[in-house]
Amino acid sequence: MKYVDEFRDGELAKNIAANIAREASSNRSYRLMEFCGGHTHAISRYGLADLLPASVRMIHGPGCPVCVLPIGRVDQAIRLAREHDVILCSYGDTLRVPASDNLSLMRAKAAGADVRMIYSTQDALKIARDNPAREVVFLAIGFETTTPPTAVAVKQAAAEGLGNFSILCNHVLTPAAMHAILAVEGGVALDGFVGPAHVSTVIGSQPYEVFARDYGKPVVIAGFEPLDVMQAILMLVRQINDGRSVVENEFTRAVTREGNRKAQALVDECFSLRDSFEWRGLGSVPHSALKLRPEFAAFDAEAKFGVGYVAVPDNKACECAAILRGQKRPQECRIFGTVCTPTNPVGSCMVSSEGACAAYYSYGRFREENT
Repeated sequence: MKYVDEFRDGELAKNIAANIAREASSNRSYRLMEFCGGHTHAISRYGLADLLPASVRMIHGPGCPVCVLPIGRVDQAIRLAREHDVILCSYGDTLRVPASDNLSLMRAKAAGADVRMIYSTQDALKIARDNPAREVVFLAIGFETTTPPTAVAVKQAAAEGLGNFSILCNHVLTPAAMHAILAVEGGVALDGFVGPAHVSTVIGSQPYEVFARDYGKPVVIAGFEPLDVMQAILMLVRQINDGRSVVENEFTRAVTREGNRKAQALVDECFSLRDSFEWRGLGSVPHSALKLRPEFAAFDAEAKFGVGYVAVPDNKACECAAILRGQKRPQECRIFGTVCTPTNPVGSCMVSSEGACAAYYSYGRFREENT
């Protein structure tokens, strides 16, 4: 297929792998974190780790918004659906995230709550239009990629006077999480980042420059195809060998330094920074998430229904928190692949289609490592 096959060429992959093997010194280690779960799945699906020399180690990061959503935020949504008789809408993976009391939004739905899976913010708006006598709440979740569509939905609701529509805002920010990972006491040692693709199409490459400048960690933004990831790894190896720390853009076909200014303006119009927000695995991170601006307060479900946030500890048997910080790999969790599977997830990393545990389980990489 045009524009896909070119980035999955086996011979080119072998050539890049040979260059990495030749240029990566066996006398040092290259610890590279791929922040985005799309990269983790590409690495697992295409067996990219098998093409790398022993000195190059890929470390999985926060992965996706579903993975980093803490239990307390899911509990909020469940309380809205069960106690306030709202129609609660969200994306498919979010509905399966385990919450307190052995619940999830999907299980709340099975017990009678009106929870609906949607594919876009426009679906949520349509439900609000079609049900004028019911309150409709969109559980808004995502990194910078999915925030602009939420902003569009809020502006549309305001323009149409859809007073029965509101959002439970859980939009979080990628650079803040990267700061938090580097600041974790006793955290994983990193030599560089494979920067996210979709997020960077919105925010551009400029926000990552602080990590190269202040932390000395090179960042290479990469697309999600296997050759994108391999080329980004080679670029990082070369920077590390040269003692350089800059932001490079492998994904030039979609990412610029400035990003999507129109999308950024939409987000700035509707949202402002929260003082702090709890992330699964990272704890409370300052200025790491968004809230609606006062002029759109009528569409803030958290305030509208008075559902406060209550922090809830993770399941003691689950290692999602350490996996999201890059401190452990999925197979180092004692319930991975036994008690915790995609059909019976205990932690969010096994739920999401971009979660590290789901990647390892789906493509069987853990079986190869244990043989």
